Amino acid sequence: MDRRIYLSMSGAKATMQRQDVLANNLANVSTNGFREELQSFRAVPVRGDGASTRAYALETSTGYNPASGHVVATGRSLDVAAKGNAWLAVQSPDGTEAYTRAGSLDVNAEGTLVTRTGLTVVGGGGPISVPPNAEVSIASDGTVSAGVPGGASAPIGKLKLVTPEAPLQRGEDGLFRATSGDLDADPAAQVQDNALENSNVSAVSTMVAMIAAARQFESQMKSVQTAEKDEQQAQQLLSVG
Repeated sequence: MDRRIYLSMSGAKATMQRQDVLANNLANVSTNGFREELQSFRAVPVRGDGASTRAYALETSTGYNPASGHVVATGRSLDVAAKGNAWLAVQSPDGTEAYTRAGSLDVNAEGTLVTRTGLTVVGGGGPISVPPNAEVSIASDGTVSAGVPGGASAPIGKLKLVTPEAPLQRGEDGLFRATSGDLDADPAAQVQDNALENSNVSAVSTMVAMIAAARQFESQMKSVQTAEKDEQQAQQLLSVG
């Protein structure tokens, strides 16, 4: 009798974990450059004395959806959308190099080029410093130029753009990193200026998946309740004997 309870319990737990992933995807449907997190289920046998007659149902992440999101024009000179499989290098809060597709950039109070979340943008020679009151433009190859309003512009740095050969890994901070360490800049990588890439999460399909997961959780819980009733009835029959 406990077999049904055990399997239903582990299935319900895995479904709750799936709901967490779907909810996170849905919450980031408007986040620029967000990559949809993928998930799947796997069975893990319980090891112990005797035969392995029980198995956990576990939800596991299979990575992220590499498809590009829809690119929209913003008309803002500090907005860039990475083309193809290119990624923008930034300095993460822990000081390591990380990669993102969120190309909404800004200039902080110190005159350093940063992302909208305050992460320092990595240039070919380190952080990119922008002169005070300068007009900034970014070319398709990532070259950053600045100049006085109405005057000529001069290059002040170049965005470090990378093209990973293997899928990156998402960290708890939402940034991506390569398992092999820092990647080399790709001179062929390009960006689209005055534009941003939207999230590649489909709100409709994610909502449908959440509804299906909720129904699956209810089915698992009903199975647990049925097993409990069957066990109570069996105990009553044994007590009569």
